[in-house]
Amino acid sequence: MIVDSHVHFWDPAALPYPWLAAIPSLDRAYLPADYRAATGATPIGKIVFVEANCRPSETQREVELIARLAEADPRIAGIVAYADLVDMQGLRATLDALVRRPRVKGIRHNIQGEPAGFCVQRAFVDGVREVGRRGLTFDLCVTQDQLREVVQLVRQCPDTRFVLDHCGKPAIRDGRPARWREHIAALAAHDNVACKLSGLLTEAAPEGWTHEELVPYAEWVTRCFGSERLMYGSDWPVVTLAGSYCDWYGFTQAFTATWSAPERDRFYGGNAIRVYRL
Repeated sequence: MIVDSHVHFWDPAALPYPWLAAIPSLDRAYLPADYRAATGATPIGKIVFVEANCRPSETQREVELIARLAEADPRIAGIVAYADLVDMQGLRATLDALVRRPRVKGIRHNIQGEPAGFCVQRAFVDGVREVGRRGLTFDLCVTQDQLREVVQLVRQCPDTRFVLDHCGKPAIRDGRPARWREHIAALAAHDNVACKLSGLLTEAAPEGWTHEELVPYAEWVTRCFGSERLMYGSDWPVVTLAGSYCDWYGFTQAFTATWSAPERDRFYGGNAIRVYRL
């Protein structure tokens, strides 16, 4: 059984997603039926839905939408919901409402796109600590240039479980991984951080990618996090900007072909089940 730890669903007819207007190929509904068609024969047993950047005021409605979808597709076992971590006045009430929903396992407030210093400001750090106190994970959506500050954030939140999305979005197309490698190693030194092997296709050159181009990045996160803290994620449907679902799944199958059965079991399912408490 495979656990896909990073899947998005959205329906612009049901909820507004302003960012989709700039990406016409994604500006339509992507729902479980579309996911089933994209995954084909891939044996997906569980899915972790990750918030899809709807308007912040609509986060509860997004969770309600996914809960309804899960009634029809019970593979949706976990939800990583949005919460505004710098709004401490409203955060506790938001988290109170979210933790009452059994499928909500984590929180994400994107750091990507925010200015320098955003994730180490006092309000954000306090918000991440509050997430940890609720027994929820915090997903880190960041770009390579933000990883130094993310390391500082993690150091200040030892009781929060973190999941690094998309390997920290290395700038693969720039071909200068030294600083990324340094910061990934620093993050992995903290036992409360896990990493999703996901998102690499869309960080590679837009004119095309090769397995050989991606392998050094996959190898480095594997070396740093080990098979005990690395999990499979597809980033569907965003992955379709650079390839198909099966392109990415095929890459991970080839990459892990020499791993032991227990290592592959942890990567493709066990780690996500443990980290997200599915």
